[in-house]
Amino acid sequence: MTALQVDLLLDPFGARWPELRDAARAAADSGFAGLWTYDHLDGTVYGADHVLECWTVLTALATTVPEVVVGPLVLNVANRHPGVLAAMAATLQEISGGRLLLGLGAGAQPGTPYAREQEAIGRPVVGDAARRADVERCATDLRRTWRAPGFLRPDPEPPLVIAALGPKMAEVAGRVGDGINARAIHPRLRELLTIALDAHRRAGRDDEPFLLTVLSELDERWLSAASPARAELDALGVHRLILSIGAPFDRARIETAARFLYI
Repeated sequence: MTALQVDLLLDPFGARWPELRDAARAAADSGFAGLWTYDHLDGTVYGADHVLECWTVLTALATTVPEVVVGPLVLNVANRHPGVLAAMAATLQEISGGRLLLGLGAGAQPGTPYAREQEAIGRPVVGDAARRADVERCATDLRRTWRAPGFLRPDPEPPLVIAALGPKMAEVAGRVGDGINARAIHPRLRELLTIALDAHRRAGRDDEPFLLTVLSELDERWLSAASPARAELDALGVHRLILSIGAPFDRARIETAARFLYI
């Protein structure tokens, strides 16, 4: 059975840096094992008047809260050139002392509110097959760039944790990624994790670690290590449970929740 770690995701929609910074400090001091944030550019996709940019926030958190892992959940591969992202990730890995978990995602589906966000900055919005190919290409390009002469190589290379909503992306996560992220309450969670692990083995990567991570909102079902919901995650071998909370961040709620995480 894995030792489940519990992390906190700070939703950046409508938040200001001092709020987010203080919430992060409270989370780390209270016992959360990691800090994550969403990657978005347009606050209106969630009804907010602004949203803090993900990578800038993570870099600040890496220095403000130096004792926990940090990660994006997840970076939209459509919005950043893989070569530039490779340099960004290597730099953040150096700043953080090796604490980066690099979440990657396929970006917006056509016809969704997120599509407007990509279109606003001149990025194409493509279909599912092309989006999966973009994620796979990004993973390949990141590793190639890290090994290229003259480019900073992260030490260690951060695990690529790929978000999957369905079986086809779960297969990509297992084959080219170092981990998968899925919704904790996904009705086919066991299937998605199994597909990813099988793809990882078929790719001949049995000797490489593979992270199973899940995301849910911060609510009572997850706050006791003895709860049925947590027991199910343990049975599935999940490594990290990531709980999200939005602004205005309630410090007391964060501290109270943390007291029950491992009992």
